[in-house]
Formats: sequence, C-alpha cells, structure tokens
Amino acid sequence: MATTEHPPPSRLRTWMLEGLADMGKAGGHTGPHAQPEPPHKGQRWWRVMCLTGVDYFSTLGYQPGIAALAAGLLSPIATIVLVIVTLAGALPVYRRVAEESPHGEGSIAMLERLLTFWKGKLFVLTLLGFAATDFLITITLSAADASTHLVENPHLTSTLHDKQMLITLVLVALLGAVFLKGFLEAIGVAVALVAAYLALNVVVVIVGVWHVATAGHVITDWSSALTAEHGNVFAMVGVALLVFPKLALGLSGFETGVAVMPHVRGDEGDTEEDPRGRIRDTKKLLTAAALIMSVFLIATSFITTLLIPEKEFESGGQANGRALAYLAHEYLGGAFGTVYDVSTIAILWFAGASAMAGLLNLMPRYLPRYGMAPHWARAVRPMVIVFTLVGFLVTWIFDADVDAQGGAYATGVLVLMSSAAIAVTIAARRAQQRGWTIGFAVVSAVLLYVTVANVVERPDGVKIGACFIAGIILISLLSRLARAFELRVTSVTLDDMAERFVRDMASRKMRFIANEPDQRDKAEYRDKIEQIRADNDMPEQEDFVFVEVTVTDPSEFEASLTVRGEVLHNRYRVLTLESSSVPNALAALLLHVRDSTSCTPHMYFEWTEGNPFANFLRFLLFGQGEVAPVTREVLREAEPDRGRRPRVHTG
Repeated sequence: MATTEHPPPSRLRTWMLEGLADMGKAGGHTGPHAQPEPPHKGQRWWRVMCLTGVDYFSTLGYQPGIAALAAGLLSPIATIVLVIVTLAGALPVYRRVAEESPHGEGSIAMLERLLTFWKGKLFVLTLLGFAATDFLITITLSAADASTHLVENPHLTSTLHDKQMLITLVLVALLGAVFLKGFLEAIGVAVALVAAYLALNVVVVIVGVWHVATAGHVITDWSSALTAEHGNVFAMVGVALLVFPKLALGLSGFETGVAVMPHVRGDEGDTEEDPRGRIRDTKKLLTAAALIMSVFLIATSFITTLLIPEKEFESGGQANGRALAYLAHEYLGGAFGTVYDVSTIAILWFAGASAMAGLLNLMPRYLPRYGMAPHWARAVRPMVIVFTLVGFLVTWIFDADVDAQGGAYATGVLVLMSSAAIAVTIAARRAQQRGWTIGFAVVSAVLLYVTVANVVERPDGVKIGACFIAGIILISLLSRLARAFELRVTSVTLDDMAERFVRDMASRKMRFIANEPDQRDKAEYRDKIEQIRADNDMPEQEDFVFVEVTVTDPSEFEASLTVRGEVLHNRYRVLTLESSSVPNALAALLLHVRDSTSCTPHMYFEWTEGNPFANFLRFLLFGQGEVAPVTREVLREAEPDRGRRPRVHTG
C-alpha cells in the first residue's frame, strides 16, 4: 500500500474520528486507510437490554391509549393477541436472527447472503431505507411524544402550549450530545431511566389493579358492555384480530435488540467467528425484554380501559397519548403524577438512544463497505451529527406531530420484522428443520398480513419510507461515483511462487504485462509479448511477468487481495488475482511490489477499444473497461509523489 506523508490532523478532526468504527467493527482493518481497532469489551446483557428497552418499554407511554382508540372495550383482548404474536412469533424469530447473524447486522445480513451482484446491494439499500425510517422516526417521534407529555402537564400547559417544536428540537439535540460524549454514557443513562420508569409503572399498575378490584362494578360494567357490543367470545377475538395491525407499534424494539449485539459482553472465550456467549446472552436480553413488556402491556391495557372514560382517549382528551400519566395524576396525586411525567418524558426522549445505537451499528457496516459512503462514515461522531441533523429535518417536516409520524414508524418496524421472519424461514429450510420452517413461515404470513394491512390503512408510511430509500440510494450511488478511483484493496498477500517471481525481478527492471486471460495457451502469451515489445520499441532480451485478474463480484468495494504465481508452458511466469475491480487490483499489486522491494515496477497495457464513456461505465458497474488510464488514476490518487509512483505504459 502507499505510505504517503500527510500533515498532522487538527485536534477537531482527531476528536471527530476518534474510535473509528467502534460501533460497527470489533477489531481488524476497517478499510485501506484505517488502523486496526482493539476489540470492543462490551457490557452485561441486562445493561444493553436497558438501551434497547428505552425504545421498547417507552411505548407504554402511548401504547395503552392507541389500543383503547383502536379496539375500545376490546383493548385488553387485542393486547393479549399482540402479546401472543410477540412471544410466539417475534421472539423466536429474533432469537434465531441473533444466532444466525451475531455481529449486529441482523436479518439484513441474512438476506444479503442470498443475493449477489448489484441486485443484492440494491436490495440491502432498500432494507436500510426502511431501517433508517424505523430508527430515525423512533428518534423524532419519541422526542415529539416526550414534548407532548411536557406541554400537556397540568402545571405547564399555559406556559409551554405553543413551544412543542422547539422542545422537540432541543430533545433531539440533547440525544445527539449524549452520543457525542460516548457510548458508555448512553448505556449508563439508559439503565437509570429504565429502572426508574419501570418502578413507577409498577406503582401505577398496582394502584390501578387495586382500584379495579375494590370497585367490583367496574369489571361487571365492562364485561356487560363488551357482551352487548360483540355478542360472544369468537366475535370478540375476530374483531381483535382485525384491529391488531393498529397495535403494531407494541412490537418495536426487537430489531434494535439484535442491532446492538456487538455490545453484549458474552464469555471470555468468545471470538468474532464463534461468539457463543454473546449469542446466549442476547437471547436472554430479547426474552427478558419481551416478558417484561408483555406483562406491562396486558396489565396497563386492562386498567386503562376499565378506569378511564372513553372520551378521554380521544383527541383533546386528557388521556390522549398519555393514559398511564392520566391514572398517575388521578389516583396518586399531582406530586406523583408530575414525577411520573418527568420519568415518561425522560425515557421517551432517550428512546431514540437505542435507535441511534442501531443506526451507528448498521450504516457503517454496509455503506462504506459498498463504497457508498465517505471514509469518515465509519466514525461514530460524524455519523451522530449527520443523524441529528436529519432528525431536525424530519421534526420540522412533520411539525413535531406524533400522529403524523406513526404510520412511517409502524411501516419501518413491520417491514424489518417481516424480512427477519422470511430470513429465518429460509435459514431453517436450508438447515432442513421442517418444524421450525413451518412455524417461521406461519409467523412470516402473520407479519406480512399486518404489514399490508398497515400500509393499506396508512399509505403515508410507505411514502415516507420510499423517500428515505430514494435518498439513501441516490447519495450512495453519488458517493460510489466520487470514490471510483480510490485504492480500495485492504491488504495484499503473495504466495511462495509469486514472492519468488518478485524477488527474482527485483535485481533488474521490474516489468509486468497486464493480460486479459483467454485460452491461456502458448500462442496467447507469445503474441502478447511480441505486441508489447513492438508497441513500446523494446529489445528482445527484456523479461516480463504476466498479471491476470479475474473479476469476482464487481459490486463489492473493498476486499483483500491474494496473488498466486504459476509457470505456464514451462516458460511464462504468471501472477493470478481475483478482485472486484481489475484496475484496483493491478494498482494495489504495483504499490505492494514497490514497497516490498524498494524498486519502481513498470506495467504494460494495450488500449481498450470502444467509447471511453461506455468503458468508464463498464469499470464503475462491472470492474473492467478502460483499464490502463484507470489504473494510472488509482495510482495517482494513492501516491501523489510522481517519483515514487509505479510506471504505467500503454501502447
């Protein structure tokens, strides 16, 4: 690789790029210019659960109200259906995702392995668009809901009634500031918030259940009204299934649970290739979060439906979007209610932390590897700033309105969950696990039904998701175009025969011939040498080594390079390489040879026939095309010093 001197970076640049890729990698090289990072030590699973739990558990702030509006008196039964889908469907799916993809890529990586070439990249970019929709809307929606709780507090309504947009922007900015400070601080804040919020909810649930139990007529009135409205149990279950898609926000949290897997500590003996402890503890994380949330969902939907008048759930009502806060004020007094409001506001604000962690883990794993993001996209702090600014834009577009963002949020969650269910179904089928295959297929069908039903009812979610997808694909392709001539080989390794060829040539002029392999017979190599000598007016005694590159998947951006040497027809020495790009592989080989021998290598090409623009597109999309000038341009960018740059000859 080229070793060019650069001026020392500024303190700001050093701070911004500190811990490069520590959210996306666990050691090893992260690109052609990056230094290896030490492995991330990780946190205990229950602490990481609190980070994902600020998203999952915070839905208690609005889920009971959503259920009451959607299902009315059937809210507890509809919530039980949601819990069944959670424990029997979503939980087994994501436990399998954790096992199949233990490095935080989630179901996206599982599906990526099924497709190659550009169709695979575009498919992943589409899923990343929905992931961005899910995670970014989580940040903005939660901040907007937190500001709603603050504005609607009885003690603050008159002061803050027209300040919701400003409050939401401040909350998004504060979330970004926490991640600029450091990831460990984010986990510490999450643990404190989750512990306080769940403890306060336990108090509200106990008091609510006590009031329901002591006022016997409440249960009687509810059951009588339910029977009068729906007739029998089967009708109730049928209606609950129909309204179930409207409760889909209660399924959020699983995708972030696997996205932050790299931060689960696991066992001392864990390796990146076999992280058994991390997988086991992530399954504990997912199971514990699902069980805790299931208990709270059933209990809170029961007490809110029985204790809160129906009109209070509607828009403008005191329980709209804050049903449990309403009960806290109603039955535990203003002081406790205010403390509960503060806790709810804090956890809703910080619910974006798990989404931010998911974004910082997912995006650096894919976009830079595809060449579809700048190198700095692997660093945490620049990405935090980018996501925070996007959060400002989304908040402004939706005017900090929670309801307006709900469709996009549900769409992102459900698309990712459906893709996860399909991915594990395919994985189980490939493993010839018939029972699991059937079970996961049923879950896939249920989640697809919920997704389609949600899209039909709230098509704005797909529209917003499409905007994110279009933005990601456009920016990614422009970035790939801008980085077209970047040296993107992470390492070069020569086998013994190739090393022998290089050492032998180091004692004289090092001359390589770039050859596109065809029949690989004696005549091909003899004619190629004669052509090169004639084109460059060279004497016959000059010695050459052929270099042949086979293009593998041209849509890949970065890869290591293995060079193998062989002697063909007892005369011609040939170095063979496999790479996603012919010019990049040749440039990397020349730089490696220069650095290992301290000699300047020469490589000889023939001009490629055809239109230059068409050849450039062939290079960009298929890794071939106008090889000679592109190789020279890659060398020029990698080595600015002309005196040290390997020589390129074209005839």
